[in-house]
Amino acid sequence: MGLGSYLIYIALLMIIPLWAQSKVKSTYKKYAKVATSSYMTGAQVARQILDDNGLYNVSIEETRGTLSDHYDPRKKVVRLSSDNYHGHSMAASAIAAHEVGHAIQDAEAYAFLQFRTKLFPIASFGDRTAFFLIFAGILLGMNSSLILAGIVLMAFAVLFQLVTLPVEFDASNRAMAQLVSSGVIRNNEEKQTKKVLNAAALTYVAAAMVAVAELIRFILMFVVADD
Repeated sequence: MGLGSYLIYIALLMIIPLWAQSKVKSTYKKYAKVATSSYMTGAQVARQILDDNGLYNVSIEETRGTLSDHYDPRKKVVRLSSDNYHGHSMAASAIAAHEVGHAIQDAEAYAFLQFRTKLFPIASFGDRTAFFLIFAGILLGMNSSLILAGIVLMAFAVLFQLVTLPVEFDASNRAMAQLVSSGVIRNNEEKQTKKVLNAAALTYVAAAMVAVAELIRFILMFVVADD
């Protein structure tokens, strides 16, 4: 790979995630100002959908930060950032419903979610250590054993990113269905709600693209080192 191509490659690895994050923030900011016709807060939306699905054991908590919303499968808690917990907007409703979508997945033992949960420890370890092994291999004169060990660990982290995609898309699909069936949004609001959910999905797609590109680059590096 020539210097020019390498610089383009590095630029793309930086631009794609930044573009995805920018898209999420701009879409969220826009629809955080648009109230739903039901005028329910994110916390109320989450509670209604949980109750509609018989998930009375799942609690809802307010958490700090912006777009820090998540579902904790260990403690059975949907955590919503303050703006979404108290907000009456389409953005708040969409994100709250999305996180509840993960709670429903958990309750139904959704296969991809279970697989991702089991994969998480080794993927987390691989994400922390793969680059150190690979660069140690490079510094030690293209040591193919170290590079290969790093690539194997990186592969688990990449697999985690790929498995995350169906988990997130499924949660968004569940969110839309629940928002409509519960009456939180009406037909004329569905398109706008989908924009929020689709923008959020971009971050996972971008992360997966970057992870795969990095893995391919290091595999090619290993092939060269092994020759």
